[in-house]
Amino acid sequence: MWKNKEEKAATYELLVQQQAAIIEIEHDKIANLANSSALLADALPNTVFAGYYLFDGKELVLGPFQGKVSCTRIKMGKGVCGESAEKRKTLIVSDVKNHKNYISCDSAALSEIVVTMVKDGKLLGVLDLDSAVINGYDEIDQEYLEQFVVALLNDTDFN
Repeated sequence: MWKNKEEKAATYELLVQQQAAIIEIEHDKIANLANSSALLADALPNTVFAGYYLFDGKELVLGPFQGKVSCTRIKMGKGVCGESAEKRKTLIVSDVKNHKNYISCDSAALSEIVVTMVKDGKLLGVLDLDSAVINGYDEIDQEYLEQFVVALLNDTDFN
């Protein structure tokens, strides 16, 4: 865990730089999503799932991720991922056991943050992170993960 907010922010700044270096030379969607999920899972303490769900026009479908076997399809509005995608906004759930719309894929997950992936007004998917601790995410995570997603979308071919 981080000692303070400054250390957490510094970790995220490094993550954003590392991702920029990775995607600068590669523009393939699957390759970049796979590497970025590995980068997040490795760098963020207490992570039990770091991955992407891609929008196929009807529902979210599991994409590249790091973690245990997970839910493969999520309907719009269902679970934290479907709720975030439908609202097109980042959602932070501090305790998943108390979130009425939570879908349990891994009992080790205790908190969650989901960041929507929207480019040119089009929903492409969501970044989903689960933590093994309650209150695992806050406004610092949101700020930097939203930057992380924007950079990924700007330098990756999603066609």
